[in-house]
Amino acid sequence: MINYIIFGISVSFFSWIIGIVLNTILMMTRYYERLSYMNFIESKTINKYLGLRYFKWIVENTFFKYFNPGIKIRSRNTDLTEIRRQMTIAEIGHLIGFLFVLVFAIYWSIVHGFLSGLVIMMANVFMNLYPSLLQQENKRRIDKVINRLQIHKS
Repeated sequence: MINYIIFGISVSFFSWIIGIVLNTILMMTRYYERLSYMNFIESKTINKYLGLRYFKWIVENTFFKYFNPGIKIRSRNTDLTEIRRQMTIAEIGHLIGFLFVLVFAIYWSIVHGFLSGLVIMMANVFMNLYPSLLQQENKRRIDKVINRLQIHKS
């Protein structure tokens, strides 16, 4: 079982590289802007039920907070549109990674058994799906601030 867990984490880490590469290619398309506004779960209640608040705490209070320093609001003069762009890159990269591991886990389940595929998917959910959902939630919050600032400038 420990080997399944380590393997699942390793596959999810590898998927981050796949996500970065494919996301870079996808950014060159005209569809990328539309992708930046997608929302899987808009409901705060469902996000709360999924435990996204706890996941956010883990990201903010562990070594994960060092993984993407481009997504930090450092002062009142921080460019929020650039922060949002960085959030979109992270979100879509994790989503691509999630889909890659999903396909891999299905294949692995067929070849090596359901339990091993399930463990891979559990690692995938926490290392790719939850980060993507967290970025979507953060983008919704930052969009409200950007909209308020634009209204005040008008």
